Amino acid sequence: MLRKSILLPLLLVTVTGMLQAQDINQLVANAKAKLGKVNDYEAKGRMKTNVTFLKVPVANVKVYFKAPSRMKIKSEKGVSFVPKGAVSINAGGALGGNGYTIIDAGTDKVGNTLVRVAKLLPLDENSEVVLSTVYIDPITSLILKSRTTTKENGTFELEMTFSRYAEFALPDKVIFSFNTKDYKLPKGVTFDFDDGSTVTQANKEKQKKGRAEITFSNYIINKGVSDEVFR
Repeated sequence: MLRKSILLPLLLVTVTGMLQAQDINQLVANAKAKLGKVNDYEAKGRMKTNVTFLKVPVANVKVYFKAPSRMKIKSEKGVSFVPKGAVSINAGGALGGNGYTIIDAGTDKVGNTLVRVAKLLPLDENSEVVLSTVYIDPITSLILKSRTTTKENGTFELEMTFSRYAEFALPDKVIFSFNTKDYKLPKGVTFDFDDGSTVTQANKEKQKKGRAEITFSNYIINKGVSDEVFR
């Protein structure tokens, strides 16, 4: 027991040291290269939206993506309550282009996985994105989590789990988390509150946190997606 109690901390220190020794710029480049395997995709999934006080039904959705950062979510039950920024700010979007400074923010854990953390500061002062933070699994080069702060649409966080489509860096499940107070409801659109009232621009401050979870059933990868889908 004594040997185990000594060896475990030593093993953790060794693993952490190995992770920290890897160059953060190379890790970001590896993650970007993995994301670059996908030019476009069409995916089917189930979307569950959880917004304080709101009743939003679970919906079957289709998600369309086209490089570098065009994305659209279509719900079979009408409007999906997803902030405008969340559908365009994805893991790939955070690493798009080369116009940012990469800062090594050390290590962290996402679930049980030890990850490296990189902060990306845009070089363009007029960029809509203020700061992106990505949490990279150094073994698989997959981004397991990202947090993006924008000027107009608040802060968004993505958490992703991978399995069947990990080779293409496409998640089996993705969770969007966002501050609903930073979201501007589409003009003329209302939702029911759980207490029977309705959401309007005047009372939207009643909302605090939002979360949208998509579980994907399948992807069609690199078969072409029409530009018409995004119009």
